Amino acid sequence: MSDWSTPDDIRNRVRREWDSGRILAAVLDGEPAFPLRIPLKKPNTQALSGNFEEARQWVAGLAAAAREQTGTGYQLEWREFNHRQLGRNRIPVAAIVASERDGLALIGKQRDAARFRALAATIVGSFPALVPWLKKRPLTVLDHAENWPRLIAVLDWIVRHPRSGVYLRQIDVVGVDTKFIERHRGLLGEVLDILLPPETIDAQFAGAKGFEQRYGFKRKPEQVRIRFLDRKFSIQGLPDIAVTSNEFARMALPIKRVFVTENEINFLSFPDVTDGIMLFGGGYGFDHLAQAEWLQSKEIFYWGDIDTHGFAILDQLRSKFPEAHSLLMDRATLLEHQALWGGEDSPTVRELERLQPDESALYDDLRFNRIAPALRLEQERIGFAWVEAALVRAGFR
Repeated sequence: MSDWSTPDDIRNRVRREWDSGRILAAVLDGEPAFPLRIPLKKPNTQALSGNFEEARQWVAGLAAAAREQTGTGYQLEWREFNHRQLGRNRIPVAAIVASERDGLALIGKQRDAARFRALAATIVGSFPALVPWLKKRPLTVLDHAENWPRLIAVLDWIVRHPRSGVYLRQIDVVGVDTKFIERHRGLLGEVLDILLPPETIDAQFAGAKGFEQRYGFKRKPEQVRIRFLDRKFSIQGLPDIAVTSNEFARMALPIKRVFVTENEINFLSFPDVTDGIMLFGGGYGFDHLAQAEWLQSKEIFYWGDIDTHGFAILDQLRSKFPEAHSLLMDRATLLEHQALWGGEDSPTVRELERLQPDESALYDDLRFNRIAPALRLEQERIGFAWVEAALVRAGFR
């Protein structure tokens, strides 16, 4: 089977032009994307001699397809040649898509192109500065076609109220709610970086998570959930409370030990510990705890899953609290619970610089699959008696 160009190859070449955004960008550029010349993979002289009938059928097939496409697709560019055995012949060497109309018809994108023109006119009518962005991201514009009326309204509000200091919920635009803005933070951020004066953008924040801070919105305060493992420290007799990170930073509790876990059931069932509290963690990210400077003088213990991400979270916690210890994340605990091993989705293999030697050795065994492929022991599978015994050995009970 030859690898000579087919009508589908020609169509796919035009489709790649579409997928790259070049066809739509040309609408705004004033620099036409057409005519487009597409060189063809064709039989060489040897193939013409040895596979003449196949080559003849290839030529006939391309010619027939081109005739069918006349006015709505492409024409063929021919080249004559003299062959010492076959005599004077001609062969197609390229497909010529003469116009944008032909190219769009060939790949069935006429309606999409018309929609983009209408959207571009509306967007540029509101924000002329977005022309370069539209040329760079035309397919993104189409992907959000149904949302542009609301997106434009949100952008207009933010441009008129830079660094407003309100919650996203307080943006007063008809038909727009907080979830709409949150779903489109990435797109809104791209455009706001163009529309807003640089002095109104806090560049130290980026991405969807930093949207509020970057553009001057009030952010929902982080919550810290606390369980008092020693009841003498409970507040008004409440053993389990949640406070904002700012409130937590001011608490300065006179405790000695702080335990952090990622599992709510373990948070709720963790045994009593003298002079201790338990914090319910939230995976990666400990900025909300780092605000509490009084924690730096406490013994901090992190209890996570025994898997690669568990150790990565421990490593990140130590970036805020260098003296933090791991709890029940050791080889003995892993081997004791072999019957309860599971698998980890998407393990990490990156280097972790803040692990202790024994932790690092176990982490290496996990990330390099030396014990079992993608091994994971979830923290909630560890026996309660094993947890209590570990706390007794550590002198916490």
